[in-house]
Amino acid sequence: MHVGTTTQTVMPAHTAWGGSGQSVSDLILGLLLSGALIAAVVNIVLTRRKSLEDERARLRSTCAEAFEAVAAYKEFPYAIRRRRHDEPALERVRLSDELRHIQSRLSYFSSWMRGEDATLSAAFDGLVTKLRNIAGTACHDAWLAPAATSDADMNFPMGVVDLSDLQPYEDAYIAAVRAHLGGLIKTRRIFRLPRS
Repeated sequence: MHVGTTTQTVMPAHTAWGGSGQSVSDLILGLLLSGALIAAVVNIVLTRRKSLEDERARLRSTCAEAFEAVAAYKEFPYAIRRRRHDEPALERVRLSDELRHIQSRLSYFSSWMRGEDATLSAAFDGLVTKLRNIAGTACHDAWLAPAATSDADMNFPMGVVDLSDLQPYEDAYIAAVRAHLGGLIKTRRIFRLPRS
């Protein structure tokens, strides 16, 4: 017997970390898998965020282009009244072609809205129907009026072209666009996305 000496017991490597037979390599493998899982979740969230931002930008742009087509149509009663008097045949063709182009854009956006959202489509179709009624009548009246022959003829008295009845339909369309985009904002908040 040796008195005064102590023995130190060295634990095997496979029991040093957890005491339950977990080895260092198992621990490292678990950490790596956990890190990969976290990276995958972050990547999915960031991809979804980008997708929502792109979708919202696309919708905002398309709805603005649709409203731009409405604004272009509203200009035609003025353009027709201000047509050139010295070349009436050419002016009829030019203005008719431009109006046909805008009419096709309005039809395109009406179809696009139907595929996007029923409320948005109803608001846009209501606006376009009223636009064709009010501005279309103003275009008809403009063709019956004599063409401008002087600078003074470029200005019309108040009420000659009155498109003010379109305002409630324009407001309804803008409200429908905001509501539709607002639905995407609510989805964005799930991922805590910053406002763009």
